[in-house]
This record gives sequence, structure tokens and C-alpha cells, in this order.
Amino acid sequence: MVSSAAKPRPTTPQPAPGKGAQGAGGAIPGITTGWQLAGLAVVFLALVAALIFSGAAAARGVSDPGALVRWGLPASKALHNVAVATVIGGLIFAVGILPKDLRRRTRDKDSGPADGDGPEHPAFTRALAVAAAAGAVWTLSAIAVLVLTYADVAGQPLSGDAEFTQALVYFMTDIETGRAWLAVTIIAAVVTTALFGVRSLGGLALTLILALIGLVPTALIGHSSSSADHEGAINSLGLHLVGVTSWVGGIILLALLSGILTGPKAGTTTDITESILRRFSTLAGFAFVLVFASGVINAGIRVTSWADLFGSAYGQLILAKAAATLVLGGIGFMHRQWVIPQLGRKGSTMSSRRVLWQLVLAEFLLMGATSGIAVALGRSAPPQPTTFAPDASPAFILTGYELPPELTPARWFTEWRLDWLWIAVALFGLVAYFLGVAKVRGRGDKWQWFRSLNWVVGMVVLTYITSGPPSVYGRILFSAHMVDHMALTMVAPIFLVLGAPVTLALRALPARGDGSRGAREWILVFVHSKLSQVVTHPLFAAANFAGSIVVFYFSNLFGYAMREHVGHELMIVHFLLTGYIFVLGMIGIDPLPKRAPYPMRLLLLLATMGFHAFFGVSIMGGTGLLAADYFGNLGRAWGPSALADQQMGGAVAWGIGEVPTLLVAIGVAIMWSKSSQREAKRIDRAADRNNDADLTAYNDMFAKLAERDARLAERNKLEGR
Repeated sequence: MVSSAAKPRPTTPQPAPGKGAQGAGGAIPGITTGWQLAGLAVVFLALVAALIFSGAAAARGVSDPGALVRWGLPASKALHNVAVATVIGGLIFAVGILPKDLRRRTRDKDSGPADGDGPEHPAFTRALAVAAAAGAVWTLSAIAVLVLTYADVAGQPLSGDAEFTQALVYFMTDIETGRAWLAVTIIAAVVTTALFGVRSLGGLALTLILALIGLVPTALIGHSSSSADHEGAINSLGLHLVGVTSWVGGIILLALLSGILTGPKAGTTTDITESILRRFSTLAGFAFVLVFASGVINAGIRVTSWADLFGSAYGQLILAKAAATLVLGGIGFMHRQWVIPQLGRKGSTMSSRRVLWQLVLAEFLLMGATSGIAVALGRSAPPQPTTFAPDASPAFILTGYELPPELTPARWFTEWRLDWLWIAVALFGLVAYFLGVAKVRGRGDKWQWFRSLNWVVGMVVLTYITSGPPSVYGRILFSAHMVDHMALTMVAPIFLVLGAPVTLALRALPARGDGSRGAREWILVFVHSKLSQVVTHPLFAAANFAGSIVVFYFSNLFGYAMREHVGHELMIVHFLLTGYIFVLGMIGIDPLPKRAPYPMRLLLLLATMGFHAFFGVSIMGGTGLLAADYFGNLGRAWGPSALADQQMGGAVAWGIGEVPTLLVAIGVAIMWSKSSQREAKRIDRAADRNNDADLTAYNDMFAKLAERDARLAERNKLEGR
């Protein structure tokens, strides 16, 4: 891997910027501005072709908003998608791929790389400048999409009169689609503002997180309301958007930075092309799998028959998009297997560099065409309906699904509804973990099979909780929901903590030497951050673990989590993390800023055990229905009444909650005992090394004290005479 710390490689003089590639022995300046603009043009050409093919831009027979809206809305969405991908790609490159400074920064082995005070690397500066410009386009295009979407939904052309403006304001504030695009616009504006002012890597990482959050409203609207699998459509589309923006944004950044990665073009003596390509190739590999898998799942929800797939315009656009994705994956494979290794060889030829940028250009153009097809696909009507049926049941209106059959012991194993978000988390966790184990063992180090087994069990339990019967019936029965909750916050975290993923990551991930921050550096930054010191403090972790249950269930948050998909997913994230952090402080080996001594750990466990018992008893004795507008309106004809089921859930919270806490207490006691044994052995080894010098000194001290006491007694006796 090439880094700024490596010995500079001789480079061939580059031609003037803007000129094309020279002959076989000439230098390759990268992708020129003309080809970069061609990539943007391909987006709109593919969009127009796909819209004409599908008929999505044809005039309507009733309530036609006019050609400006029919063509302007998909064009604005295409520009919006390119802009948001460029913003996210630029932030990913700045935060985790490119070195920030020209000279190598000092790196502390315990706290990760420190921000340098030297001049920025030109590639880093260019990436943020591109992201900032794209952020401005993102904001303006989001505004355009918001206005044009209203005109499209209302079936009226654009107008500047007061009636149109008043209706637009109502659309933005009271209609779900309008609120979603208003949220996107606000997030885009905040991200753009940050890009013009933030330069610290920590601040840019937070900006990247906010930009990714800006994808959520888009996933919640449009065809994601498909009645076949409402939440499955939302989750698969959300995963698809994350993968697409990371992948497309990365390709765009490579194209725009192609002429500045080499040493002479960047004003340095070091060519960082190979290291940048390696890092992005790893990200692109994960993104490809995520994009293709989520795309197949999402298409399967919308297109449920082979006839619809091959016989409808919607299905044929899906096939075209899938084929383009596979070709892009093949190009990425060529990068990984042939081009990048060629760049890493000493004295690499210019032909390999020519192939590199030719392949990147091919990806760039094909990505543009695929993006245009994707926008047209979003404007086309899927074969499956995307609205509620007139005779939809109360349960379907509230949850998006019909009532499951009556809960029986056997159905605790057979009723599943796959949550693709958490399945993706589990699969990624398993693949990444075992890649880390292979890396550690490949260099001759050991990793306990016990920890690997616990990690696998933890991921299986997490999948069962989020996609299995506890999740299915947890949306219908409070008692099943409480089983789901207690397993999420007190069972799965035990196995995940015993898997020690952070310790494995720190052993497996390589440390970077060019001042950029990879996964290992970011883990260390977070472990030593002020936020980590607060949330992992034993007292805060215990209070959060116990107290957040009361705040959640006795406030409107519980009802929001049951009614809204975003609230439900945030509930899972919160309680999984609170349980994980609490258990980590009790029995984990992963690094923490501060750990409680063993006696305090047992006291905290006893306190939380008592608190959970009090919570369970209060639910058992309660006479008011929690989230009454939800559980009281499901139309369930089987099982106990909603109030009786809630009281049963209190017993579940009391009974199930104590067993995992007791197991953790036993684990703390065992660790305490082992710690005492290790301390005793350490003392014994020290005594063997110094011939019991400590014990001899201890005995000498008592002998001197006894001698002093004897002299004092003799003196007192003489004075008494």
C-alpha cells in the first residue's frame, strides 16, 4: 500500500490539464472535464429513454399538471440523486479514505491519529469543495422536487398565485410526502452549511451521519407503501439507498479526483492512487452486495410473478437496472483482482494506469445510465397496488399487516416476518467478524472459539428477536412485546459482549500510516471520546439501562414506536445499545474509558434487578392501557383482552428480566474470583523473583515495632521506680 510515509516512486511528467491521454508510453492525466460532463449527460439521456419506454411522462387524461411538471420532476429527482450521492461520496472520502494533511501526522498508538496543523492534502481539499458544491445543488434540487411533487400530486401546473402557495404550504406541513421532502431540504441545507465551515474529521463524520439520515425520508415515501410488505419495502429501499449513494458517490469522486491523486499533480512527491483505490474497492465491494441484494428483495416485493417481471415495462426496467449493476460489479472485480495489484508493483507501467481510468470512466458512464433508469423506475407504477384497499382491516391500517393467527407454543418458532435492516446487520456482523478471525489466525495469533460461538449465537438471537415471532406478535400483544423487549436488552447483549468484537477489530484491522482514519482509527477515537466516557460510565450506563424503560413505556414514545416504522427501529437500536453498554461494563473485555470495581458492579446489578422487578409489578397492577389508541383498536378476536395481556406482560418483565441479570451477576463473581487469583499469582511470582523481599520487609517492620514497644515499656518501668 502506498502512503505518504513510503519512499516516493519516480513519476512520469504529466501532460497539461485538459488534454487527453497520450500514446502507449505517455502519461494518463485521469478523466478529463469533458468526460465528467458526459457522465452527467448520460444520466438524463437514460432518464428520457426510460421515461419514454415506460410511458411515465405521458400526458394524463385527468388532472394533467403539464409537460413542465411531468418532465421537470424526474429531471429534478435525477439531479437530486446525483447531488446527494456526490455529497456522501465526498464525505466518505474525506472521513475515511483520503489523508487530510500533506505531511504525515503524528499518531498515538492508544488514541489514534491526531489532527495535524499542516496544509491540507489537495485531494482532501478538492473532495470537500466538490461535496460543498454538490450540497448546494442538493438543497436547490430538493426544493424543486418539493414544489414539483406538489404540482404533480395536485394535478395542476406551476403557478405563483396565492392559492397555489397556500396549498403548497399545507402540502409541506400536513401531508406525509410533503413533510418528507421538506425534511430532506432542511437536512440538505444544514449539511451544505457544515461543508463550507467544518474541517475537523470528527465534525465531518457527524456531517456524514446527518447526510445519511437525509436518505430516510426518501425511503419512507413513494412505492415503499406497497401493501405486500410495507416495512420490508421501506427497509430494503433504505439499505439500497445507502449502498447506491456510497458506491455512486465514490465513483463520482474518483472521476473528479483522478487528475490530482498522483504526486506531481497534487503538488507532492507521493502517488496515493493505489492506496485510495484499495480503500474504495473494499467499500465498493460491500456496497455492491448491499445494492444488488436489497434491489432483488425490493423488486420481489413489488413484482410477484414472472409475467410481471418480463411482461411489464416496470419489470423490464428492473431487469435493465439489475444487468447494469452486475456489469458494474464485474468492473469492480477487475479493479480488485488485476488493476490495483498492477499499480502496487514497483515500476508499474502506464498501460495499467490507462486501463484503470478507462475502467473508472466506464463505471462512471454506466452508473449515470443506471441512475437515470432508477429515477424513471420510481416514476413508473409497479404491478402491485401501493395504497390501502377500501376494506382494509384495523390491524392492517395500524401495522401494515393483517393479524397473525392466534399465538400458540408452536408459533413461537414458525411465525416470521423478515426485517431486512436487521438481517443485513446480522449478516454484515457475521461476515466481518469471521474475516477478522481469519486475519488474526492467519498471522499466527489465537482467538478463542468460545468468543466466536457467542458472537454467532448473539446474531442468531438478534435475528430471532427482530424478524421472528417475538417481533410479529410483539406488534399485536403487549406480553409478546415485553418478551421481545427483554430479550433485546438483556439476552442478545450478553452473547454479543462475550464475542468481544471491538477487541477483535483492533487486532485484525491494520493501522494506517498516512494520517487518514480507517475503521481502526475511528474505533480508537470513539473509545477515547468524551461521549464514550459519558455513556459507558458505570453509573450512567446503569441509570440509562433501568431508567429508560420507565421513560419509554410511560410516555408517548411507546405509542410512537408501535405506530411508526422509524420509531420501531429506533426503539430496537436504543434498547439494544443500552443493554450492550451495560453488560459490557459488567463482563466485557473490550476497551472502555472507565470500569467499575467488582463490588460496585454487583451493587449496580442488584439495583437494576430491583428496578426491573418494581417496573414489572407496576405494570401487573396497572388498570390503564398503555398506548390505548393502538392496542385497543387492533380488532383482535383471539387471546386475552388488551388489559389482561398487558398485566401478563408485567409478569414477563418481572420474571424474564431477573434471569439474565442473575447470569451476569454470576459472570461478575467469576471474573472477580479470577482477578483475585491472578493478583495472588502475580504476588507469588514477584516473591519468587525477589526472595520474598516484600514479606521480609513486612516482618522486619513488625519486628522493629515490637522492639520499640519493648524499649518504651522498659523506660516506663525505670521511670516508675
